[in-house]
Parts: sequence; structure tokens; C-alpha cells
Amino acid sequence: MSEAPAIPLSASADHARPRNIDLLLRPPRPRVGRRLLPARVAALCALELRKLRHDRTELYNRAVQPALCFGSNALYPVDIMPGRLQAVSKVNPLSYEVDALRGLLLGTPAHLALDFGVLIVAAGLGIAAASSLLGRPAR
Repeated sequence: MSEAPAIPLSASADHARPRNIDLLLRPPRPRVGRRLLPARVAALCALELRKLRHDRTELYNRAVQPALCFGSNALYPVDIMPGRLQAVSKVNPLSYEVDALRGLLLGTPAHLALDFGVLIVAAGLGIAAASSLLGRPAR
């Protein structure tokens, strides 16, 4: 057998003294761009606020979605929730959706007729509320 390795050694396998180790011993000098960071953050916030003025539905979704998710049984079982949160879970349509999905996908006991009934009623109420709140399109 020859004494040469079949695969050449990588640069990290060399036992030479590492260069630029002083970067680990002292922090790097601040750059000029760090002074502009507050201006960049302010500009991005201004753009987001301008976008949210025009896109109210996204703002409403961001406000309502976490409350619906937390008040449902998607994260925790209803049995270990406090009493007030159990009451919220009973009227939350997302709880019925999660219950139906668990029944269909995992085979856990579920009340599919009740779940689908509540979801249909909730969708009808949501569509009725949205159509009454939206203005008519201009002709």
C-alpha cells in the first residue's frame, strides 16, 4: 500500500496556526451602517403601517386568529382548561373543526354531525355578517 492518503486532507485538518484568531479575542469595530439601523427600522415600520391601512382584512385576521386558536382545543384538551376558557371553547367554531379533524384523521371518538352542523351555522353567520358590513360595489 502506498503511504499517500486516498483523499487529500482538508484545510481544517492542517495543524498550522489559525489566522485571524484575534477576532475571537476582541469584538469587531462598529461599522457606519449600524448608525443607520434606527432609520431603517423606522422606514420599515412606516411601510407596514401604510400597508395595514389599505389591507384591513389582514389586520383583522391577525387580531382574531390567535384568540380563536388559543380558545379552542387545538393546543390543549378542554378537560384541563379553566372554567372560563371551557365556556369559550364551547362557542368557538375552531374547537368543533379540530374535533372533526381528529375524528376523521386519527379515529378518535367525535360527534361529526354536531361538528359539521356547528361549522355550517358558523360559516353562514360569518358570510351574513361580512356581506352586511361590506359596501356595495360602485357601478
